Amino acid sequence: MTDPLLCEIDGTIARVTLNRPDAFNAMDKALRDGFKEAISRIHKAKDVRVVILAGNGRGFSAGTDLKEGLVSPISLLLEQEYRPILAAISNSPKIWIAQVHGSAAGIGAAVAMNCDLMTMAEDATIYMAFAAIGLVPDGGNTWLLHRGLGYKRAMQAILEGRKIPAAEAVALGLANSAHAPETLAEDTTALAHRIAASAPLAASAAKRLLRQMDGMSYEASISAEAREQTDLTESEDAREAVQAFIEKRKPTFKGK
Repeated sequence: MTDPLLCEIDGTIARVTLNRPDAFNAMDKALRDGFKEAISRIHKAKDVRVVILAGNGRGFSAGTDLKEGLVSPISLLLEQEYRPILAAISNSPKIWIAQVHGSAAGIGAAVAMNCDLMTMAEDATIYMAFAAIGLVPDGGNTWLLHRGLGYKRAMQAILEGRKIPAAEAVALGLANSAHAPETLAEDTTALAHRIAASAPLAASAAKRLLRQMDGMSYEASISAEAREQTDLTESEDAREAVQAFIEKRKPTFKGK
């Protein structure tokens, strides 16, 4: 039996691959369970700093596998199956990069947009497929769309069930960059290595700060930054960076 999800760790980079290409990487129970196991494994791997999330086959993910049938109440599926995955990515000290080709649809779009960064093939799309089956976006999609697009654009994307092409996703801030399909994986890996070479403690701190900025006052943000900065300035990495600056060399960060 083919593993529905692959997880490979190579030094500071981990790659998680949705591996149900015949089903357009639709997320069934086996894939969701594999996802949770992969996240747990990655979080225990102290050397890993960046995670690339991709899909095999024609596209990133079609979302939930509707062939399983709709669980009643659907809130059980969302709360017990998807929320742990999405929250683990959001709260992870690692930097997650979604590498999207083809289409990221339904809750597959939520998983991709929930990552810290997103690269897309030039012909890829983010697809709000829910309207076609008489539903509203779930898995945090409404929050992510509202945050990224603003009320009116998010509302239009939801009501029309439209596909947001890569160029528009980049222009609107939903994605970081668009790439030729044949170089997407290579370009994303290069981005991951650049990030992994930076200070991991500072990267994790930046993620924590940005994830809590919504609803936080300007004054509160200054205090939050001050708390993170205090810990960072007392780290070995900060001392190494200062010494490297004095010696005019590149610092070697150890995440300590």
